[in-house]
Amino acid sequence: MNENLEQKNKEYWRGRAEGYSEVNKEELAGVQRNNWTSFLSAQIMNHFTGRDRASIKVLDVGAGPGFISIILAEQGFSVTAIDFAETMLAEAKENAGALADKIKFIQGNAMKLPFDDESFDVVFSRNLMWNLPSPEDAYKEWIRVLKKDGELLTFDANWYAYLVDEKKQAEYEQDRLNVAAADVGDYNIGENFDQMETIAYEMPSTKRFRPKWDEDYLISLNAGRVETMTDVGAVLYSDKEKINYKSTPMFMVKFIKDTN
Repeated sequence: MNENLEQKNKEYWRGRAEGYSEVNKEELAGVQRNNWTSFLSAQIMNHFTGRDRASIKVLDVGAGPGFISIILAEQGFSVTAIDFAETMLAEAKENAGALADKIKFIQGNAMKLPFDDESFDVVFSRNLMWNLPSPEDAYKEWIRVLKKDGELLTFDANWYAYLVDEKKQAEYEQDRLNVAAADVGDYNIGENFDQMETIAYEMPSTKRFRPKWDEDYLISLNAGRVETMTDVGAVLYSDKEKINYKSTPMFMVKFIKDTN
């Protein structure tokens, strides 16, 4: 990806902070708050059985306006939120309110993290990998900062597959019709959405079949074990999200780092 496109991507997300924050506020006020809280708490505590939550260090990569960082800090985990956009972090701090003092907010690059090796028990990302010019570098970095027996949780979807696949294009267009018929509000219509499509078309993940690619790549690193859940959105999404994203189910990729 050329530097000009990378800069356009950064500027796009810096400008999206306020609007994206409204989506996070909707999640914090909706069923997503309880859904994500219970699901992630179970994922983490079932792996770290008997650990005190305050001793479990979680890195939220691409934290955006803070939804995940907020609910995990609320549950007592030690949370660090990193995002490349200072505007996103400003929104996150505001959304966190009284919890802001319990979260470390750091501006930085998800593909070149400013942390020592084996710094975190859990590395989390949501809806980020698809938007990175080098997913391979990102995964290597996330594993680098993960402690031995640490847990990497990646949540994502084939968000822009409709740009390169005719079948997905038809399904995507049907989703838009279903959203309009249900009158629930369309998450895929907004300011400068065409600009994001242009950027997404150039991203490597758009042309990959995921989560199969993620699974294969992580296995190739020979650094831990991998498992996937292909429609975790069925558990986590609100009814509005299920209508909006019917053709793009959210998946989870879990990686447990080797202890040797």
